[in-house]
Amino acid sequence: MTVDLEKIRSMAERIVASEGLTLFDVELKGGRANQLLRVYIDKPQGVSHKDCQTVSEQLSAMLDVEDPFPGRYTLEVSSPGLERELVKTRDYEYFTGRLARLVLREPVGGQKVLEGRLAGYRDGQVRLDVGKGQIRAMDFANIARARLVLEE
Repeated sequence: MTVDLEKIRSMAERIVASEGLTLFDVELKGGRANQLLRVYIDKPQGVSHKDCQTVSEQLSAMLDVEDPFPGRYTLEVSSPGLERELVKTRDYEYFTGRLARLVLREPVGGQKVLEGRLAGYRDGQVRLDVGKGQIRAMDFANIARARLVLEE
């Protein structure tokens, strides 16, 4: 029996939305004997320990009823962190206006590392405001790594 991650994601999405949160990601790690189900939640003002506990308790109860795992598992609910990785195209929309650092596969404007404010995602391109009203657009596929930068 394989684990239906989309079904689990859908269950988590319902719980998270009912709590006024956003489901950031769901991932399954480990082997059959000791699987780790990690659920990342977010909200604009930041996630509290209570948010994580509430989602964990509700999702755990739902998983016990649905029983989508062939064996034992550990459930972990947390925030993706302040300097989180940007992985999916939706991340670039969700965090529009936030400071980010992008490492490119091929240079854009002679630079392989860019830092600026995310200005969205459109037509396969990530847009970055690098200052003085200058917007750089780069193909999503050209981004090797990207993460939010903590602002002081």
